[in-house]
Amino acid sequence: MAYEVLEVRPLTMRIGAEIHGVDLRQPTNRQLEEIALAIAEHQVIFFRDQPLDHESHKAFGRAFGELAIHSGVAGLPDHPEIVAIHADADSKFIAGENWHSDLTCDAEPPMGSILYLHTVPPVGGDTLWASMYAAYETLSDRMKAYLEGLTAVHDADHVYRPLFPDVDKKYPCNVHPVVRTHPVTGKKSLFVNQSYTTRIVEVDKAESDAILRFLYQHVQNPNFHVRFKWRPHSVAFWDNRCTQHLATWDYFPQTRSGFRVTVAGDKPF
Repeated sequence: MAYEVLEVRPLTMRIGAEIHGVDLRQPTNRQLEEIALAIAEHQVIFFRDQPLDHESHKAFGRAFGELAIHSGVAGLPDHPEIVAIHADADSKFIAGENWHSDLTCDAEPPMGSILYLHTVPPVGGDTLWASMYAAYETLSDRMKAYLEGLTAVHDADHVYRPLFPDVDKKYPCNVHPVVRTHPVTGKKSLFVNQSYTTRIVEVDKAESDAILRFLYQHVQNPNFHVRFKWRPHSVAFWDNRCTQHLATWDYFPQTRSGFRVTVAGDKPF
């Protein structure tokens, strides 16, 4: 299917594109079809000048699947599917300061996430995404063969317990393939990340630590990345199954604020 109603501008050869020619508050069926095509092709896509309210934000997310409730962070009181993303002069930390895929601790990690920022700092506050297709494809054949069939533990407890020590909650912990196959494109990608992955199941701890350390460093190769400079009312929609992302905090004490919905996914294979 070719793009007929949208303008799709790739940002790098490997990952990322800006999408023009749609109002996300009232997209047509054809526009939604082409957005689905664009995210399959580019892994993360960006939109400018989209002043979303909560209902239109959720409606856009639901066009791509059921909305998931975040397993680690509470949503808004009247909109539990929406998580506030906010940092200002009083913040002691921000979410996502290291390379990660969202909620890989879940039994069925999200298909994707849609982040809308209404307030951004005058400079800084960029987000980076990395292609896990590229990260996998550039491994040696020997490393690919080694990783094939391995699984890894993804645990949320060490991520959220320190942030919310007073919350009496059992956080999810699940085992997923180290290399997963995308259910839409059929491509293979790396599926371990610094935030949630704690060990490779089939090898001892020393070997697991060494392999994970190598893979985490490999993911940081800038040739796999796209960097997005936010403006007010920009939207990013990324495929969690084949990307990782990192939020920069180079704008303190300025304010950066918005909301995110999460589109439910399926069990990695």
